[in-house]
Amino acid sequence: MTHDALVRKEMPHNLGEGLVLRRATAADSEAVAALNGEIHADSPQTFSAGIAAWTRDLMNGNHPTYRASDWTVVEDTRAGRIASTMCLLSQTWSYSGISFGVGRPELVGTLPEYRRRGLVRSQLAVLHAWSAQRGELLQAITGIPWYYRQFDYELGGLTLGGARTGYLPLAPELAAEDREPYRVRDAIEGDLPFIAGLYERRIRRDRVACLRDGAAWRYELDGRDPASEVAVRLAVIETPDGEPVGYLAHAGRISNGAIHLGEYELTPQISWGAVTPVVIRALVARGKDYAARDQQQLRSYVFWLGVEHPAYEVAAAHLPNVQTPYAWYLRVPDIPRFLRHIAPALEERLAGTSLAGHTGQLNISFYRHGIRLAFELGRITAHPWDETPADRRGATFPGHTFLQLLFGYRSLDELAYAFADCGARGDEPRALLNALFPKQASHVWALT
Repeated sequence: MTHDALVRKEMPHNLGEGLVLRRATAADSEAVAALNGEIHADSPQTFSAGIAAWTRDLMNGNHPTYRASDWTVVEDTRAGRIASTMCLLSQTWSYSGISFGVGRPELVGTLPEYRRRGLVRSQLAVLHAWSAQRGELLQAITGIPWYYRQFDYELGGLTLGGARTGYLPLAPELAAEDREPYRVRDAIEGDLPFIAGLYERRIRRDRVACLRDGAAWRYELDGRDPASEVAVRLAVIETPDGEPVGYLAHAGRISNGAIHLGEYELTPQISWGAVTPVVIRALVARGKDYAARDQQQLRSYVFWLGVEHPAYEVAAAHLPNVQTPYAWYLRVPDIPRFLRHIAPALEERLAGTSLAGHTGQLNISFYRHGIRLAFELGRITAHPWDETPADRRGATFPGHTFLQLLFGYRSLDELAYAFADCGARGDEPRALLNALFPKQASHVWALT
């Protein structure tokens, strides 16, 4: 059975040899948690309780968005066990302020003895169909190198991670005669509107961001199992008089000797230079508490805040170790549709350049097919284009490399340097692509 036929056919699907692909139910929760805890552990013969707890959270019905029915499982009916599984985490992201639906295949895993049988491919075909039915324009995965390229994903559309690390001897000290100019405390539900507002301000720095509503924030605050791999502790930074000036999201445990900070934002007119030493001291203090609780040793603190962040500039001596980012896998099944959706952002970008009010067209070749951007007094439309070698006078992008430009991961010049068959031909195509798609970092905190 072809994969197109498979996704059109009602589940369950008989895959042969006693393997059945079906939707999961809440009754599968423990079996799926056990499988994920085993195959996503850091090393063989170990078990990840954090991954198992995360799996249960996604299947127990308490999550504001996801349910057990958002999972697929492949069951070995002969052995009576689950051989492979994954889930689709639907959410809303934004591109320069324009929202769109995203489907995130996640917790993809197969027991070793069932690998190389096409089980991941069969399940991804179903998840892609679900995502299309939900009107999602993008699929995004965090995964191992190369693997998802074989399913039409591009590794490198967005940076994943990026951090600065400091070590306990480098943590800034507070003089005995001084008082902390700010303090850090655990957040409560009444703080969530303030945190949500600052998060909205934070994501304006990024081309791509994940949007969160009130239910998502309440779930981050106290809805997860604290043992979950993705659980965070929300905290508020405030003045001695109790005026909130910022927020943090950090791990509730130490990992490999480090305490990790994933979100840090301040209100306008508050100095990052004044607050960041306080944040480091507070983070170290919490890390020492977690280390004592879990009988571990704290050695470092990690600011997982992406490639760029104001804290990196003001605390460079306290965060000397630069950790380069990995990347998201991205899949855009209909690029012209996506471009039409984000056209207002592209038009605004174009209006601020020397090509404001441009009229003309730009052909973008992917060598086997392409897209045509049409400009009318600065307004933009996008349509599929059946390119021919004679028409490659605009720009060329092999494979899915155009996604790296579209989402700000690489500049046009960087792509042309890396790929000999990528680039723009002529001044106008080059100027248009640089105007529409400048390089811009994003730090996406996805819903999990």
